[in-house]
Amino acid sequence: MFELLRENISIAFNSIRSQLLRTILTVLIIAIGITALVGILSAVSALENTISSDFASMGANTFNIQRYDFSSKREGGGEIEKINPVINYREVRKFEDNYKYPQAKTAVSFTGTSGAEVKYRNEKTDPEVRVLGVNENFLENSGLKVENGREFNVFDIQNNNNVVILGADFAKAEGLFQNSNPLDKTISIRGAKFKVIGILESKGSTFGNNQDLRVLMPIQLARSIFTQPKINYNLSVKVDDKTLLEGAQDEAIITFRNIRKLNPIEENNFGLERSDDLINRIFSITSYLNYAAWIISIITIFGSSIALMNIMLVSVTERTREIGVRKALGAKRKTIATQFFMETLIIGQIGGIVGIIFGVLIGLGVSAAADFNFTTPWVAIIWATAITIIVAVLAGSYPAAKAAKQDPIESLRYE
Repeated sequence: MFELLRENISIAFNSIRSQLLRTILTVLIIAIGITALVGILSAVSALENTISSDFASMGANTFNIQRYDFSSKREGGGEIEKINPVINYREVRKFEDNYKYPQAKTAVSFTGTSGAEVKYRNEKTDPEVRVLGVNENFLENSGLKVENGREFNVFDIQNNNNVVILGADFAKAEGLFQNSNPLDKTISIRGAKFKVIGILESKGSTFGNNQDLRVLMPIQLARSIFTQPKINYNLSVKVDDKTLLEGAQDEAIITFRNIRKLNPIEENNFGLERSDDLINRIFSITSYLNYAAWIISIITIFGSSIALMNIMLVSVTERTREIGVRKALGAKRKTIATQFFMETLIIGQIGGIVGIIFGVLIGLGVSAAADFNFTTPWVAIIWATAITIIVAVLAGSYPAAKAAKQDPIESLRYE
């Protein structure tokens, strides 16, 4: 049995080599469909991994009060976006003073600039450093950790100590400090001097935004340096016990509505978002990309299965005399069918392997270009392998059955 199977495989490869051009074209058609499937699923998976890693550290027990919800609000049926007022410093201070929910910690922050220049002795960075003013709860609520040094404490914030925490890029050998440890060094930003007390763990880049090239400083110091009008502040609340999250959100909404003096019939003029709600919303968007990948690949694979069936039918017609000779020498119908079915299966698997390789390379390239966290898309690879087998079975069954049913006498007469 195994000897017969080996012989059929050998005949199949010989036949494939004898029809090399048609085989290559068919393999490419199959590979295009598999490449579309694996490539898009790989890129989407990398995007989801990046989003998950960025937000997972924040946990499901964190929510933000911000100027807008992530979903746009429209007035009536028109295209006019509802304009909410910025969250100013007076409001965040009132929120800190009035919001006293059990086990809740409030973080306040704002972005002073995204184009700061940081100096150390005779060295300086490009003017692309992001500077944030934060309070003592910002690191914990944002899921940030200090790799070297220490975090801000309440005394740093209340006493406006001239201290900063730097992103991971500042500790690189080719960076500002040139192979020396940044801790306890004195840097200057816009003429003000600060002592470095900590270096953050690396967070990488998200959507082209470098999370490791930033400086954190006490919020009052940041307000004295960056005095642009209409600064929008961010409020983040973390509850230690997740079961208290719903109550904490309700209390936060009531507190902020009172701060803004909204009457009971007025809608909120601010947004509230949970970190896991944002992840779910983004994942719901990426699911459409998954559907698109399947639709594109199914259409292409359907065309490739027709092409594969066509090439096998042509092959059966061209080898009619060979089939007759083999039957005259004692080959059974099952043996003939297996031979042609094996050819179809081999062509399909070659196309699948080529498509998987190109698809993974495309996903890897997109991930590298967009700074996504790429992982090998095993689910997509398994699906691609299964699809190529199904295509081979569907496309090869009819030609194999047609070859097996041919009359040996009529086949020997064929020219």
